[in-house]
Amino acid sequence: MKLDNVFKKTRLPKRKNPGAADAARPEVPEGLLRKCNMCKAAIIAEDAKKGNYICPKCGGYFRMHAYRRIESVADEGTFEEWDRGLSTRNPLQFKGYEEKLAALQEKTGLDEAVTTGKARIEGTEAVLAVCDGRFLMASMGEAVGEKITRAVERATEEGLPLIIFTCSGGARMQEGIVSLMQMAKTAAALKRHSDAGLFYITVLTDPTTGGVTASFAMLGDVILAEPKALIGFAGPRVIGQTIGQKLPKGFQRSEFLLEHGFIDGIVERPQMKETLGRLLRLHNAKTPAGFGDEEKSRPCLKIPAGMDKAKAWDRVQASRKKDRPVGKDYIQALFTDFTELHGDRYFGDDQAIVGGIASFRGMPVTVIAQEKGRDTKENIRCNFGMPSPDGYRKALRLMKQAEKFHRPVICLVDTPGAFCGVEAEERGQGEAIARNLYEMSALKTPILSIVIGEGGSGGALAMATADEVWMLENSIYSILSPEGFASILWKDSAKAKEAAEVMKLTAGDLYAMGVVERVLAEPEEFTAQNIRAVTEPLGNWIEEFLEQYAGLDGEELARRRYQRFRKM
Repeated sequence: MKLDNVFKKTRLPKRKNPGAADAARPEVPEGLLRKCNMCKAAIIAEDAKKGNYICPKCGGYFRMHAYRRIESVADEGTFEEWDRGLSTRNPLQFKGYEEKLAALQEKTGLDEAVTTGKARIEGTEAVLAVCDGRFLMASMGEAVGEKITRAVERATEEGLPLIIFTCSGGARMQEGIVSLMQMAKTAAALKRHSDAGLFYITVLTDPTTGGVTASFAMLGDVILAEPKALIGFAGPRVIGQTIGQKLPKGFQRSEFLLEHGFIDGIVERPQMKETLGRLLRLHNAKTPAGFGDEEKSRPCLKIPAGMDKAKAWDRVQASRKKDRPVGKDYIQALFTDFTELHGDRYFGDDQAIVGGIASFRGMPVTVIAQEKGRDTKENIRCNFGMPSPDGYRKALRLMKQAEKFHRPVICLVDTPGAFCGVEAEERGQGEAIARNLYEMSALKTPILSIVIGEGGSGGALAMATADEVWMLENSIYSILSPEGFASILWKDSAKAKEAAEVMKLTAGDLYAMGVVERVLAEPEEFTAQNIRAVTEPLGNWIEEFLEQYAGLDGEELARRRYQRFRKM
């Protein structure tokens, strides 16, 4: 709700016996105290305005005017407004429409429901388009579509990233089919911006509905939302009245969309500028000059000495130890500025796959990890590292985004196998894995996969169709678990120990067979506490990999990757 409307004037109660004391009672200036219509508390309006338009009592978000929004995220004095004065015709000659527009222009000081221009955010230049709900609930008519399209086109011409803050009730009824055409027009402009390899962020605010949701709002490379914002195509009231269906609690709120895989993250308003600035820096960064030039103490062996000492079953057990480091431990140790991105944009956000953008020694990369979790609660949330189709589709979405922005992809593999439940089959587990193999084989950016624990079957291969695959000393990589192998071939899962010996699933076996390129030594008792003993040499190896592959042409990368698997 916008601030000016959601506060109701609060009057002090009348006293039954007014007297001399009333004359001394200080008066509250008109409009100073207001009532929040979310928590009903009396608050000082100016406090809320100074506090990012957030209720100081309940933390609820009020709608923010476009120029206030720009002030909150743009570096001071850097905003340059574009296309001011552009306003709509009356394409349907709708009676009273022009008068309504003129009245709103007078009341709000806006020419239309969106403000566009260019600014710097934490030093990085970007194009901004900000919707303002005071103007016909920021519904999209021809002027809104035209201003957004012009902003996108200019961002494309100038090679700039684009950020759109959405807030809209949808298409503008008074403009009929002309309003509908703005959906296609803005989407087409964004496709050209994307094809130019440029970055687009959308920030969804309350409400983002109808034709705006079904066009530019949901097309961002990264889609963020404010907490508890209403986001949907058909609103809950329309759905409820049309089909009579009882809707889930929190339906179509930001948190609902995050759970269902449609947005990358929810960002509190006070952290918005910093989040946008970090994302812009990561997408604007290039490989630093002299990357890898400094002298390092690099491990010279591609395989540790004494790899044949431990039995295969001992290594299987070591790969499954509960205190063994997991994907998030490696992300924390190896990368900086990691920004997690969520969801597959189709169905859900699988916690068994964690991925996002990060910086590796100054170079932007995409990191994707299969995640088991560090304790029982996390194990359950991450489904013990067994990804669903949604997880593999999330991973592929992030890989394709990395390809667009020429970021190397680093995958951390640790799964007993893909989840084999009924719901996974219903949502196409086989297709999701197959699609990853298909797309990764020809991805035009470097891919490095590191098996850090278990590498189980196709569930691991869907993250390991890479330029090189490395393994930790006590990790395993196999067609199936030893228990499953024994069950299929010998009808007895109790023979898992014997199966492990014949399966050639250890890092040493696979290096000898040419399936993996490197094996990294581990401490005898390997935990998150001594992970630096592994990640320091591993970091040097990764840097060496990036030096070798980052300069290769995309077609050459795909050709080499094809030949790597063709010879197996």
